[in-house]
Amino acid sequence: MLIFLITLLVSPQVKGFFIQGLMKIGLFQPDVPKQSEETASTSEALVEENSEVILFKNEAGEMVNLADLKGKVVFINFWATWCPPCIAEMPSINKLQQQFKDNKNVVFLMVDVDNNLEKSMKFMKSKKFDLKVFTPASQIPPNYLGGSIPTTLLINKKGEIVFKHEGGADYTNTEFATYLDKMSKE
Repeated sequence: MLIFLITLLVSPQVKGFFIQGLMKIGLFQPDVPKQSEETASTSEALVEENSEVILFKNEAGEMVNLADLKGKVVFINFWATWCPPCIAEMPSINKLQQQFKDNKNVVFLMVDVDNNLEKSMKFMKSKKFDLKVFTPASQIPPNYLGGSIPTTLLINKKGEIVFKHEGGADYTNTEFATYLDKMSKE
């Protein structure tokens, strides 16, 4: 037991695996905005649009301007390979991306905040995840990424942030997938 606790404290992989187990039993669920009359004002309060140019670079060195993705729903996850909650939620994000891979209205951006594409690509390959990795190529506004990772955003087709979750979450949650699907059809 002592060896497990010590390993849990020093190994991001083991800690991520442990958190992933907690996700599977129902903890760490994303707080999906409700679209009822009662919560309409709350949802509207979350909607933020950014006028700054936000760029990401992919493994081929190509730049992706977030403004060019207007008209699509953009799922952005800010993460790092050393972050246990990031490691824990990655399988659920991979499953979600697989579920929406044929939906041309949904784009997934996995943004490595360490700016180390080689390391993050190696991580994705070792875990057999089919997620495209990007690095920031411009300043990331504080309303997108504060001080904690993982941070996940959903940006609607108008370019507005309509969902923000800081910390690990299980994105295989049916309610979240339904919300994303609804947004892609609006």
